[in-house]
Amino acid sequence: MRNEIQVFDYVIIGAGSAGSVIANRLSENSKNSVLLIEAGRGEHPFAQMPMSFGLFINKAGVNWRYRSAPEEGTANRNIPIPRGKMLGGSSSINGLVYVRGQSLDYDTWSQYGNKGWSWEEISKVFKKIENYQNSTNDYRGSSGLLGISELNDDNPLYEALFKSAESLGYIRNKDYNGPNQEGIAKIQATISNGRRMSANQCYLKPILKRKNLIIITEAMTQKLLLKNKKCYGVIYKKNNSLIHVHCNKEVILSAGAVSSPQILELSGIGNSEILKKYGIKVNHDLPAVGENFQDHFMARIQWKLKMQNASYNHKGRGIKKIGEVIKYLTIRKGLFSMPAASVIAFLKTQKNLETPDIQIQYIPFSVGSLKKRVFHDFPGMAAACYQLRPNSMGSIHISSNEPEIHPEIKFNFFSDERDKKVLIDAVKIMRKIVEAKPMDHIRDYEDAPGEKISSDDEIENFIRENAETGFHPSGTCRMGPGSNTVVNDQLKVHGITNLRVADASIFPTIPSGNTNAACIMVGEKVSELINNST
Repeated sequence: MRNEIQVFDYVIIGAGSAGSVIANRLSENSKNSVLLIEAGRGEHPFAQMPMSFGLFINKAGVNWRYRSAPEEGTANRNIPIPRGKMLGGSSSINGLVYVRGQSLDYDTWSQYGNKGWSWEEISKVFKKIENYQNSTNDYRGSSGLLGISELNDDNPLYEALFKSAESLGYIRNKDYNGPNQEGIAKIQATISNGRRMSANQCYLKPILKRKNLIIITEAMTQKLLLKNKKCYGVIYKKNNSLIHVHCNKEVILSAGAVSSPQILELSGIGNSEILKKYGIKVNHDLPAVGENFQDHFMARIQWKLKMQNASYNHKGRGIKKIGEVIKYLTIRKGLFSMPAASVIAFLKTQKNLETPDIQIQYIPFSVGSLKKRVFHDFPGMAAACYQLRPNSMGSIHISSNEPEIHPEIKFNFFSDERDKKVLIDAVKIMRKIVEAKPMDHIRDYEDAPGEKISSDDEIENFIRENAETGFHPSGTCRMGPGSNTVVNDQLKVHGITNLRVADASIFPTIPSGNTNAACIMVGEKVSELINNST
């Protein structure tokens, strides 16, 4: 191995949803020299195709393919945790669903002592982000870098679902990212003109010619460089060489909720007992690193349908699949231009709740196995639901002092009894909408798990044995002023100078919905904080 030293003003670790944004904003000032380090590849040729999420969900080379430790709450299964491993990070492999969350989420963050993170302040950042094609009011943005569109697809299934929900007293919502999240609506997705709007596509590609920005891919961060509680650089490995990078100003850790706490611990920042266990020198005892881990626990049900054209299963098989690929390549329409779901509902499990506590996504296709993701040979649909704000918390900690070894990931799902009831109720509501009268001419029967799973105990067991996650890992470098936090409201690591964390790991609580929008928001927010401090 050879050693080489590089010097930059700013070093950003991770070119994901937040890191790509930060690289863009900090390099806007030509006086700043910026290095962006990404462990994964540059791009994949299929990355711009929205339906590529099905291809990438377990694909080596573009996906970290983490798995959870076996736990009681998940029937001792190893749950897949896909995370993007290329430019754009998980925004390059996700299901493309765009959700801001609720004002309650961010007002809660503010209430925890995080100044500048209330909904009034954060909503301005979301507006800055958005280039929403259907924007008709000041609440939404139409000139941002992130392309967003409402699902452009005509299917009799959607109107039937809307009418079914309305027959049960739920409202139809024209914009769930507007003032009120509650109701059922068509999905808004990070898609523009049939192309995936990843953080790479929107924030990195337009600025590749900036001379003050260097992007290094296939570079595995080994650890942060620390001296006297000050971060002065990073060591990364590329082509079997160790590269030392010194920074004049700051290091920003944006490796995601799994890798950011791992890198901190490998650098000697974390719970001293865990660090000592793996022979790592303790540079700063910070017990909250890797704690407060949250994700959305997601249950999935599938139905056989009567109407062939209400399901896209036939389009994803055989000769028709080839035709759909050609359609996408020529006009960027059809099956492969779609997001992971088509209809979304934010609903209350109890009438007296102030805001929705569950999310349901309806999908116009079904698969025989989530592992293989091969469409059924009959017309089918699926629905998935999760609790928006779970109470259960887990942890992510190193399992080795080697950076290449994946950390131990514990969800701890269902450790809080309140979460069981909410998710059981969510499954019942998800079913009721599909089983309502306006769906009679489309729905045939429930294929999986089937009507035999009906009691609360049976539903709970079904969830334990089959549910996966929303792929929204969060909270492992929690923001706040207390002892159970890792960064302050400026996203600076407690007790360490010149080091910030900016990704989903800083969420004090998980947002109410898909988290990609919130990650991009964090990237914009921390960029403002840095630029305003210089």
